[in-house]
Amino acid sequence: MDDAYARSATEVLEYFGVDPSKGLTDNQVAEHARIYGRNVLPQEGSTPFWKLVLKQFDDLLVKILIAAAIVSFFLALINGERGLTAFLEPSVILMILAANAAVGVITETNAEKALEELRAYQADVATVLRNGCFSILPATDLVPGDIVEVSVGCQIPADMRMVEMLSDHLRVDQAILTGESCSVEKELDRTMTNNAVYQDKTNTLFSGTVVVAGRARAVVVGIGSSTAMGSIRDSMLKTEDEATPLKRKLDEFGTFLAKVIAGICILVWIVNIGHFRDPAHGGILQGAIHYFKIAVALAVAAIPEGLPAVVTTCLALGTKRMARLNAIVRSLPSVETLGCTTVICTDKTGTLTTNMMSVSKICVLHSINRGPLAAEYNVSGTTYAPEGFIFDSSKLQLEFPAQLPCLLHIAMCSALCNESAIQYNPDKRMYEKIGESTEVALRILAEKVGLPGFDSMPSALNMLSKHERASYCNRYWENEFKKISILEFSRDRKMMSVLCSRKQMEIMFSKGAPESIISRCTSILCNDNSSTIPLTASIRAELESRFQSFAGKEALRCLALALKRMPIGQQAISFDDEQDLTFIGLVGMLDPPREEVNKAILSCMTAGIRLIVVTGDNKITAEALCRKIGAFSHLADFSGQSYTASEFEELPALQKSIALQRMTLFTRVEPSHKRMLVEALQHQNEVVAMTGDGVNDAPALKKADIGIAMGSGTAVAKSASDMVLADDNFASIVAAVAEGRAIYNNTKQFIRYMISSNIGEVVCIFVAAVLGIPDTLVPVQLLWVNLVTDGLPATAIGFNKQDSDVMKVKPRKVNEAVVTGWLFFRYLVIGAYVGLATVAGFIWWFLYSDSGPKLSYSELINFDSCSTRETLYPCSIFDDRHPSTVSMTVLVVVEMFNALNNLSENQSLCVIPPWTNMWLVASIVLTMLLHMLILYVEPLSILFSVTPLTWAEWTVVLYLSFPVIIIDEILKFFSRNSGWKFNIRFRRADLLPKEVRDK
Repeated sequence: MDDAYARSATEVLEYFGVDPSKGLTDNQVAEHARIYGRNVLPQEGSTPFWKLVLKQFDDLLVKILIAAAIVSFFLALINGERGLTAFLEPSVILMILAANAAVGVITETNAEKALEELRAYQADVATVLRNGCFSILPATDLVPGDIVEVSVGCQIPADMRMVEMLSDHLRVDQAILTGESCSVEKELDRTMTNNAVYQDKTNTLFSGTVVVAGRARAVVVGIGSSTAMGSIRDSMLKTEDEATPLKRKLDEFGTFLAKVIAGICILVWIVNIGHFRDPAHGGILQGAIHYFKIAVALAVAAIPEGLPAVVTTCLALGTKRMARLNAIVRSLPSVETLGCTTVICTDKTGTLTTNMMSVSKICVLHSINRGPLAAEYNVSGTTYAPEGFIFDSSKLQLEFPAQLPCLLHIAMCSALCNESAIQYNPDKRMYEKIGESTEVALRILAEKVGLPGFDSMPSALNMLSKHERASYCNRYWENEFKKISILEFSRDRKMMSVLCSRKQMEIMFSKGAPESIISRCTSILCNDNSSTIPLTASIRAELESRFQSFAGKEALRCLALALKRMPIGQQAISFDDEQDLTFIGLVGMLDPPREEVNKAILSCMTAGIRLIVVTGDNKITAEALCRKIGAFSHLADFSGQSYTASEFEELPALQKSIALQRMTLFTRVEPSHKRMLVEALQHQNEVVAMTGDGVNDAPALKKADIGIAMGSGTAVAKSASDMVLADDNFASIVAAVAEGRAIYNNTKQFIRYMISSNIGEVVCIFVAAVLGIPDTLVPVQLLWVNLVTDGLPATAIGFNKQDSDVMKVKPRKVNEAVVTGWLFFRYLVIGAYVGLATVAGFIWWFLYSDSGPKLSYSELINFDSCSTRETLYPCSIFDDRHPSTVSMTVLVVVEMFNALNNLSENQSLCVIPPWTNMWLVASIVLTMLLHMLILYVEPLSILFSVTPLTWAEWTVVLYLSFPVIIIDEILKFFSRNSGWKFNIRFRRADLLPKEVRDK
């Protein structure tokens, strides 16, 4: 029944044909079970493991690598190779791909846990009326029409419409569903609001929420998937994981690279068709196979096999640094996504605020004899810890607050007219509440006021253990006064009273809404001399003015406190006794903003990141908090920037687009609104980060580009998120954004390094094939360079330090390519030099080396006809390992110099010297040591077809390698002067009309 909230209780009962005094009969239960099913969230079939594995290989570059591995293996078998050499190259490629796939499978498996965690919020049992009798049944057996009784502590087992109130009031904590900071009072009347959201449905109890006060009966109107919790599950199922910006751009670049590779491979094969018949190959087929092997080697050289591993390693390093900032990353790719975040949709309660209600202001009557009439005190401390001080209007700290009569009686009333508790949790090392947040705030106030008559009181309290300190002052008053009778809070009175006895003296303490308490008071307690004077019209007006200031301008939740001397020996109190009260004071409380939030939000604004506060609370409260934070102080008002969910939904499509571009506050939202907001922002090409902690946040967390859950939040929210904030602090998000930007910059640098190195290898093989000289490098040597000598420095580039201005630039655009036109031109220039230097080393050995044959160039390019001609040298010289060793060493050393170029994209090595990243220096040293190892240790030198080099050969290697630094320094100089750049970009048409964009 979708509209039960809009109907009367009688209509709902008639709809299900149930008698509220007897409940459903067995026949009705069976019939309803057949129609509506069971009260369980359906089990969603998980993706088969083999499908998850196959999904990881659904990438063009990966497919090309697999094909290259298979082809190289079969070609090795055709050529008669056996043992390690036949399997080495394809095995290493497949091992890397398998490792990369394993990371992907683990990540996706974690994502599916969110749906399972949702089941934890289903109640186990329910007290149900059937056949005229109450019984406790499994919650899964409930059917629509069942009459269920709920009381304090009960977890609501299904969506239910209230039909009978069994206490003065009923309050429910539905924060996991709506994000409201306080519990909600429920009522029996139908809801008349159009387009009602969960917060408006005050007659409905939602599955998974908890009763915190009162007792009532309700009729089940929704079970399983038809509940509010079920709609969250359905929303999560409809949300497909989006590829991160980096993944999308790497895929685009990979597709482009694959096309280039395919074109070059075909071109190399076609260019050498004339050489298929050369006698050296032993026939056309063998010649075709030989040049096909060269094309495969070219593909292996061009594709950066180590790129997935290095990207994963760099992101993992980022997660480690983020963990130190209290940001625990669950999905590696999300590390980089933070760097291009343009909008952060943040929850208010618990993220911008502490989610710990605390008293911040007190107002009492100072004296009737001198002005001003009222005195205000400020209270410090924003958590449930009994730590904080009270300051007067001059901002001077009160050394002994309990010596002031009004503050002393406020502490008494707060401790006695209270049904909550505070305790210390040694496992979490924090104080926790039991009961209503407002009542807990009063208990903490009593602890801050302290006890009277002890000069050493503040220091004495500090000497207590945390467990004893939690409620020391409250327990003192509870021991001093004996509670005799209690009048619970009710909606019509809006107050609560308790009768206490102490030393043959009976006192009634009352607390409640200021308008209710003040109207019942006839006298008032003075703070300067503890006298009681009549509550005159002028004093009453002054108190009401302070109340309006607290509640309006400062958006504080206000309570008034009062007392009354009762006749000696009275053992009970009634509603009639709540008259002729003596007013004690007014307290204003709030869920205080975190101290670090103001600075963090300003940092976001400097970085070009927009903040949208999303909350289930009402508009006035949220706007007041935003002003209190200080980050929105530049706004004269929130018109055009603050919307409730219903206001936003009523806007025309064009106005919605404009509103999305200006919105800073979104209130009275439910789960579907949060998801809708994320989708709308993503449709405008925004990269959205969404924070949340409740079950209600899970769909939006999953849909957002990066979902950020609170460490104190629900398991559902954590499972649906990409990142968890251990300290629930918005400032940690900002620090993580800076880290994400640094990681992206480093990612660009090592991609540039690896791609330019691989372009060098492609140029090397291509030029050698075009010139008709022997193979400069064999596949196993290329594999060594790609995996070992490339991988270590590329990983070390991930340790480049964060730029000082990383949070002073706007986020990069989501459609900005990882490799821009100018950057690709730089890749080509550097890559071309790397390839030509490698070929030059090969040719040098044959033509000029003292240890070489000193051939002429024509003899070198006609090497394949050596066996058919008379020569002064043996044809076996072309199988010598020296020239390929020189080429391989040039390739390794030039790439080490190129690694130094990547300490910064545009800054010179004179500005950022090598020792700013000692990890890179160490990786270069280690790489060279490994290369020396395969050159000078015989088993390895045979495996890799290399041989030791002489000092003369090393000198030539250095001469050919070092110029890569000079070339890149020149290119960096051009980069720093923007007029030299080739601004080649691919733009998507803006989704908004031009007139809107111009605004």
